[in-house]
Amino acid sequence: MTDPSGEDDDGALVLRAARGDDLAFSLLMRRHKGRLHAFARRHLGDADAALDVVQESFVAAWKALDRYDPARPFGAWLSAIALNKCRDRGRRLKVRRLILGERSIDAPGSPDYADPAVGPEGQALRSERMARLEAAIARLPDRLKEPLILTGLEGYSQQAAAEVLKVSVKTVETRVYRARKRLAEWLAGD
Repeated sequence: MTDPSGEDDDGALVLRAARGDDLAFSLLMRRHKGRLHAFARRHLGDADAALDVVQESFVAAWKALDRYDPARPFGAWLSAIALNKCRDRGRRLKVRRLILGERSIDAPGSPDYADPAVGPEGQALRSERMARLEAAIARLPDRLKEPLILTGLEGYSQQAAAEVLKVSVKTVETRVYRARKRLAEWLAGD
């Protein structure tokens, strides 16, 4: 149950955390927070909102540790929790827009991933393209966005994404295809 570096695997840490070991849960958070934040940011299109979702997800996971199934990968279980938190946030935003009307709720720009090998013009162009892509992904309906993010950006297999989304593998495959097609149309039109 211990990896070569001396750190416990996720399953062992979950068992320790379920018994009240705060340090074990801290290790799980440290191990998964970056990936979970990237997942939520891609889903929401907003780094600050993604940070809130990550925090909410870890709180929910802590409260639900006794319901974790050790047969499932902890990362997939955590992603399912984060996905539900993203969906909840999206529903709340839709209600606010309905009540308050369409106000500009533009997400702040995505972080700049500097590459010293690329000059300032190339870096600006790359950042602009990345911002356009992330904005286009955020515009996708959830049913298309979720499988695309899980398989295309998070590296989940279609089978694993199907389990997280509670749909068939064929549904994941079809939705990813449709999401990519829609993104290509939108980005070609810009």
